[in-house]
Amino acid sequence: MTTTFQGAQVYLPDQIVETNVTVEGGAIAEIGGAARGDVIDARGLILAPALIDVHGDAFERQLMPRPGVFFPMETAVLETDRQLAANGIATTYHSITLSYEPGLRSVEKAREMMQAIRDLAPRLTVENRVQLRWETFAFEALETLDWAMDAPLKPSLAFNDHLSMTMRSFDTRIQDRAFEHSDAFTLADLDDPRLGPQRHQKHATRAGQSLDEHMEMIRRIWARRPEVVETITKVAEKARARGIPMLSHDDTQAETRAFYRALGATVSEFPMTMGPVNDARDNGDLIIFGSPNAVRGGSHIGSLGAADMVEAGCCDLLASDYYYPAMLAAVDRLDREKRADRLTLWSLVSSGPARAMKLTDRGEIAPGKRADLVLVDWPDTATPAIRGTWVAGRCAYAAQPFGRAVSAGAVERPAA
Repeated sequence: MTTTFQGAQVYLPDQIVETNVTVEGGAIAEIGGAARGDVIDARGLILAPALIDVHGDAFERQLMPRPGVFFPMETAVLETDRQLAANGIATTYHSITLSYEPGLRSVEKAREMMQAIRDLAPRLTVENRVQLRWETFAFEALETLDWAMDAPLKPSLAFNDHLSMTMRSFDTRIQDRAFEHSDAFTLADLDDPRLGPQRHQKHATRAGQSLDEHMEMIRRIWARRPEVVETITKVAEKARARGIPMLSHDDTQAETRAFYRALGATVSEFPMTMGPVNDARDNGDLIIFGSPNAVRGGSHIGSLGAADMVEAGCCDLLASDYYYPAMLAAVDRLDREKRADRLTLWSLVSSGPARAMKLTDRGEIAPGKRADLVLVDWPDTATPAIRGTWVAGRCAYAAQPFGRAVSAGAVERPAA
């Protein structure tokens, strides 16, 4: 099938130009040249590389829309997939937590979702991949990690340690904590009466446990600490052997970044301070910030501001984090604030994520690249909106507002 997008403002790697783009066999066949095949009238619209989301856990709201209220897994996956397409996201990495907790973030629930994604693949509209968001104290997850690393679509692996965060001393801000496995990391007392109510209550609620039950589990899991570094090393070795992209999460120290880089994790996800940011920059690692951070004008927990990092050239890509519409909204706000030129901003949600995930076949509009594309309605001084999403040349989403229709075939302009 041959399709030409006619007359759009096209976001090429090095320029924005009004031209035609022809797609054939799921790939970009030609830029410029005469229209052929099915013609989509894209005049007045932007044609850009589709979004790539490397970390998104908004699917949890489809799976558990209210605390303790679970919906069927297939329903949640199908609904999430449609939300992704409508937000211009053609490739996603669902940040599926593999934790020691029961409930929403349990190993069992994670495996169920990953299996559902595999089973539903022929019915999904965009490319649904997985970020193995592994809590490094969750030894329960090791067998599932082995299974998941051999998925039909290669996953990514993110090293998370939210348990150590909760076990830091009470006089240490979350952003000031030392590398979790260093002698400098100062600990809270397990018998401190503040520990449960202040640090673990929301986790207990999410897991469907009483606080006493949860704290009993925490004591048991925390006792694994002497074995965690060795376990991390073994898991990273398996991921390296498979060419799986690896990330470290919520880094606060250059030492933390250096530890994970040595294991092959060359992406820093949501660094909290300039220490790991500078270390990543000095060593060629890539840096991710959350789109909601940029949209809201700063971190909700007082960490680094994504907009400032973009302006400083210290951000390579933006992720949806917990809200899929935030990716396009972040580009819009950063553009309004003149944090960078528009092509640079768009690269944060397209070619930057592709580079981080080693997806060499997509992320930009160039001959031979996979035709993952979005049509965007972005009037001057107005909020942008996705009008259509194409994945490998196939229409995954098409909006039809009152003023004008977008489809996978010819488009007629309404009469004046």
